[in-house]
Amino acid sequence: MVELRARWHRSLAEIPEEAWDSLLACDLPFYRWRWLRQLEQSGSVAPREGWQGCHLALWRGAIPVAVAPLYLKGHSYGEFVFDQSFAQLAGQLGLRYYPKLVGMSPVSPVEGYRFLIAPGEPAADLTALLLELIDAFCREHGILSCNFLYVDPTWRPLAEAAGCAAWVNQQSQWSNPGHRDFNGYLASFNANQRRNIKRERKAVQAAGLQVTPLEGEGIPAAMVERMHGFYAQHCARWGPWGSKYLTEDFFSALAQDPALRRHLVLFSAHRGDPCQPVAMSLCARGGDHLWGRYWGSDVAIDCLHFEVCYYAPIEWAIAAGVRHFDPGAGGSHKRRRGFVAQPRISLHRWSDARFDAILREWLPRANAETAREIEAINAELPFTADYDPPHVPGSIVPAQAHRAAADP
Repeated sequence: MVELRARWHRSLAEIPEEAWDSLLACDLPFYRWRWLRQLEQSGSVAPREGWQGCHLALWRGAIPVAVAPLYLKGHSYGEFVFDQSFAQLAGQLGLRYYPKLVGMSPVSPVEGYRFLIAPGEPAADLTALLLELIDAFCREHGILSCNFLYVDPTWRPLAEAAGCAAWVNQQSQWSNPGHRDFNGYLASFNANQRRNIKRERKAVQAAGLQVTPLEGEGIPAAMVERMHGFYAQHCARWGPWGSKYLTEDFFSALAQDPALRRHLVLFSAHRGDPCQPVAMSLCARGGDHLWGRYWGSDVAIDCLHFEVCYYAPIEWAIAAGVRHFDPGAGGSHKRRRGFVAQPRISLHRWSDARFDAILREWLPRANAETAREIEAINAELPFTADYDPPHVPGSIVPAQAHRAAADP
């Protein structure tokens, strides 16, 4: 057998597209080679923006058999797992928190991070080997932490078994328990919230607007490029807190590349021609999942955000047979529209023994508190008394505990 060789890569360009994509276990657009490469080429993810590609690959000859997608970061923006308290602790201990290693799809709070490992390869062994190499890299370069965000629940046990510490956060998600149409979705709510949702949709209709979904390669390229204007405008409303991460060139790449555009679903709010929108949201689709990403509007119309970002995508998802809709990070207003709080796990490693000990002692208490918070949030959701909202697979309990409980 040809011996494995480890290499660090500063760019996706150093790894062939076909080889990278062959390691993906699912149709998750945010980890496809072209998506990540376009983030680089567009300047959205670049050293001057605080993102330096630092991908670790294991090669057997000319073929990569495992890759850890990683970025060296000089800040915590664009992650949506808020570790500023970790940075504060590092300062109190006289440690340098930045730069740090981060594993995620940049600026996309999307569950599914894992090491990409070729089918048939020993996943547990290669996960442990990659983590050993990452630890050595961190020690050599004085890097305090390596952080894997929004991890794939199926990969989590392998990483925890190799010593990663789990931190639980939360995010909202809608899942279809079997609704056949939007009326079925409405029927899951109590009477008061059904009236609220109907009123919100009627407010948009009363303004003379309708919302049309545009899918995949059928989306005119100009519409994707127009979406950048809506995105930039919405970010500008928040001033220095606007979190405008993506450049116009990235949207142009989405527009011009059929392989990327096939994942897109746009929801155009218009008064006539759908290609003349006054507001629009951009979602991405992969398998039976839909992810809400960005939106913007030229007009201030009551409840338009709810229609374009939640109701129209849910209606489309039901009709398209898409079972799960992740609307993005933040926003307690999502819960009143059927989005259930779910645990999202990040995994961490720290190279300083004091720092590691303090956080590993704190995490169980913090995770238990998050579990109680998720339970309390979901207990207040405005569903009918007999409706049991579906929960996405995942657990707050450490993966090792699951294995112990399953052993006879």
